[in-house]
Amino acid sequence: MRHEQQDRVSLSRVRKALASVSRRIALLHLAYAKAIIKELGRERGTRVISEALKDYAAKIGEKTKQEVMAKGLEPTPENFGQGDSYTLPDIPGMHSGQEVVEDEGGKQFRAYDCILAEVWREYGEDELGRLYCYMDTAKFMGYNPNYKFVHLKAKPDGDEYCAFKITSTTEQERSDFATEGKEWFYMDNLNPSRE
Repeated sequence: MRHEQQDRVSLSRVRKALASVSRRIALLHLAYAKAIIKELGRERGTRVISEALKDYAAKIGEKTKQEVMAKGLEPTPENFGQGDSYTLPDIPGMHSGQEVVEDEGGKQFRAYDCILAEVWREYGEDELGRLYCYMDTAKFMGYNPNYKFVHLKAKPDGDEYCAFKITSTTEQERSDFATEGKEWFYMDNLNPSRE
């Protein structure tokens, strides 16, 4: 009986716990990123952060793919949420709410009041915090390299909310992503250009 009671937690407590974990993730990212850049300088430090984020996010994507395929499903964009280990709950906590909006370009995913972005803003570190957001592109490419999840808007960039879109990757993007040390942040864009 005691175990059953522990399984019943109010939605309010779950939201608070998710918000707390989100704030901790934001601070952890910020602490590591600041230490790396302090030690290596902005350019080299950003490259190291980029590789760490790619490794972290690709592992999330790869595990998600394994779980999706274990359920007999194909690793398509529509099935991404079928993974169990790293799928975020569809409840407010990391943000105040989310929605899918259809526009002339197709589906757009929106998330409002990102707690991570609020923490980075509180510390005056929007730009450094924003690096973490690139993991959205990398986790999707780790799941299926033919697709990426790109930011149309991002709260750390000064936008009112975060907006995302799933789009196909190019051969060049897949190659760059698979190559260690290759710059890949440019992929977080619907129409990336490599300058």
